[in-house]
Amino acid sequence: MSQIKSICTGITEILKQGREGAGINREEALKLMLLPLHSPEVYLAMAAADGLSRERFGGKGENHFHIGLNVAPCPINCRFCSLAQKAGVFRESTPFSEEQILSWARQGEAQGADALNLMTTGDFPFERLLEIGRLLKKAVQTPLVANTRDLDRKEGEALLSAGFVGAYHALRLGEGRDTPIPPQRRIQTLQVLKDVGLLWMNCIEPVGPEHQPEEIVELMLLARRYGAVYSGVMRRINFAGSPLAQFGMISEREMARMVAVSRLVMGDTVKAHCTHEPNSAALMAGANLFFPEVGSSPRDTQADTGRGRGTGIGICQAMQRDMEWNPNLASNCFL
Repeated sequence: MSQIKSICTGITEILKQGREGAGINREEALKLMLLPLHSPEVYLAMAAADGLSRERFGGKGENHFHIGLNVAPCPINCRFCSLAQKAGVFRESTPFSEEQILSWARQGEAQGADALNLMTTGDFPFERLLEIGRLLKKAVQTPLVANTRDLDRKEGEALLSAGFVGAYHALRLGEGRDTPIPPQRRIQTLQVLKDVGLLWMNCIEPVGPEHQPEEIVELMLLARRYGAVYSGVMRRINFAGSPLAQFGMISEREMARMVAVSRLVMGDTVKAHCTHEPNSAALMAGANLFFPEVGSSPRDTQADTGRGRGTGIGICQAMQRDMEWNPNLASNCFL
């Protein structure tokens, strides 16, 4: 009991500072992460983050349409990914056709998507990603965001020239442990994005019960330090046969608390705040950005997640409206 009282001390001042958009530091974020999940203080943190987002984002509900360009057994073998070769879910490489990708892109634009997030597996030919970017740049007006492997400066410049305005990139939880990628390699890519003028999109992911508050908060602070256009929190989804299934999954309630802490860390530095998969709880905790999905997904065992776990744009928008976010307003991310 004395430990709980100690943690709760000073929460009011932390939330006041966070609500004003000044950002909170490591110690303050950890205090919020260590609060009992069902305590009144956690709900106050969610309310502070929600108020900050609604004021700063002007009530805008944001939707970035994820299009997974290819299904393939990826040799990178991240342990949380259903597309990993070792997972054995997908045994053949199947890129979606240009016609299908164009159809999805036009569908996203027609339904009011704020961005098209083009995801590839780790060994997808980079030149092919550029070709698809150039193709879509001519076909739609919606901003293009790349979600691909690590990049060097030349490749970053090539993305920009092909019509991409930004890139989603994350230093994942368990990087170098649940993946073979050195954390520093991921951070080098963040610097590339900054140097060439691509907007950096980020999320703290994929969060599982085994991840400690300290490592989660460290990634929240990294997002602020490197100037993410948006950040947020995505929980790990355990696909059938996942090697991490033994750890279970965090609840949407816990994810909402993390979304709130992340939002208070970021303060006035972001133009949106995300959560994944789409859920209402996080829309009361500082999130305003969803990712409707089609094509391949590292959380699904269906080749086209639009026929599986993926949530459609219309459902995402309806969920936002129900929580009094307006998806019809202009995007803040690309102003």
